[in-house]
Amino acid sequence: MGVDCEVAVVGGGIVGLATAYAIGRRSPGTRVVVLEKEPRPAAHQTGRNSGVIHSGLYYRPGSLKARYAVRGAREMVAFCREYGVPHEVTGKLVVAVDRAELPRLHALAQRGRDNGIPLRELGATQIADYEPRVAGVGALHVETTGICDYAAAAERMAELAGERYGMRLRTGSAVEAVAVRPDGVTVVTGLAELRARVLVNCAGLQSDRVALMAGYRPPVRILPFRGEFFELAKERRELVRGLVYPVPDPALPFLGVHLTRDVHGGVHVGPNAVPALAREGYGWTTARPRDLAEEAAWPGTWRLARRHWRAELAELHHSLSKRAFTRAVRRLLPEIAAEDLVPAPAGVRAQAVTRDGALLDDFAFGEQERAVHVLNAPSPAATASLPIGREVADRALAALAALEGR
Repeated sequence: MGVDCEVAVVGGGIVGLATAYAIGRRSPGTRVVVLEKEPRPAAHQTGRNSGVIHSGLYYRPGSLKARYAVRGAREMVAFCREYGVPHEVTGKLVVAVDRAELPRLHALAQRGRDNGIPLRELGATQIADYEPRVAGVGALHVETTGICDYAAAAERMAELAGERYGMRLRTGSAVEAVAVRPDGVTVVTGLAELRARVLVNCAGLQSDRVALMAGYRPPVRILPFRGEFFELAKERRELVRGLVYPVPDPALPFLGVHLTRDVHGGVHVGPNAVPALAREGYGWTTARPRDLAEEAAWPGTWRLARRHWRAELAELHHSLSKRAFTRAVRRLLPEIAAEDLVPAPAGVRAQAVTRDGALLDDFAFGEQERAVHVLNAPSPAATASLPIGREVADRALAALAALEGR
């Protein structure tokens, strides 16, 4: 089969574009086409998050998340600095609000040290040195956390991959079918067919569907969780200097409400995490019967719900009651009032869930002879996008090399 390119990348978010950029750097001359269904890149998870450059503090030592986040944070700061992407290394506080949280705070500090992260443990009186309005009995100060404009970073990767390595980005190209055959891969979009030697699936919220189209049966399905944000009213932004996080509860599936200053001067508050009624369901009024039917058919959905129903009821309460959400914020920032919180755009997290109802805890990939699938890349994937891109690029180039050696 004649081909239009060596590698077709499905998904124009930061992971897909970092992959295209890495292929160009690793193997100049390899023809790459990135297919993005939206009119612009970075329209979903990449452009709808809090913009935090994560340090790698929370992740299991030795895991891909830990290794790639620590490495990726350094590389993302360097990339932003070199190419003029808005960013700032702010540091952050992880705050214990009562003495019962101190053992978990100390355990988190040890995990951070195991991951090679510079940090400082603070007593109650030292918190005010960093965040005078934040309440707590102890905290960690993590130096390497920062913020950046990930949509701008993704767009810069696309520009570099195009200008230097000839990558072509096709927007408005929703994938409708994929045929993986012994002689190549055909990707059918609403605009045209694309013929490639190898497929790379970085489709995020649609990644399991693209994998199934390609004849690969992933051991997980994507369940969408909406992260709902407020932001501080302009006249109250001075309450927060940088980034303020709670101590995570390992028994709960998500981190909890936190406070994050962004590169444009705003302060995000949130997110809570509630099941979305559509893969791209950014509000309660957006529901897709197909998405709901697929979620209901996956056994892991019900097993996850049975395991975490109490936590999810609390998240739903925060979603439906601004008063309840404000109470959650006041644990960290006692001066906040409901009128200080202004609704902000929501995001949707593409979370892979196993058949037995476990939230997949690490980045995950799947492979066929002519395809590489990114099966799980939620936060901190934006932070880790440059190392993830190299990992996926190496797998795709190895697949090409194996085909050439046949």
